[in-house]
Amino acid sequence: MAILIHGKYGGEGRYEFSGPDDLLAQAPFQVMRAFMDSAEGTHEIGHIDYEINAALKNKERGIVTVIGEVLFEGADRQPFMCMLSRADAE
Repeated sequence: MAILIHGKYGGEGRYEFSGPDDLLAQAPFQVMRAFMDSAEGTHEIGHIDYEINAALKNKERGIVTVIGEVLFEGADRQPFMCMLSRADAE
């Protein structure tokens, strides 16, 4: 499960995606990459360029938090925050 808060469109989006059973044991950058790869393929939006400014993992709760910017064409950079966890963790 990914909860994505995006500065350009506001609000909150919730997305389910699949990954290996040990995905949340991997580095936060790898967890975010798995989500973004899934979003690019599932939603047919093409490649998404982004930069990660901070990535944290709470091992006790099994939650990865990523803060960064989505890079659009030109100089348009929009902030985002994404929290990733197992869907059954809620």
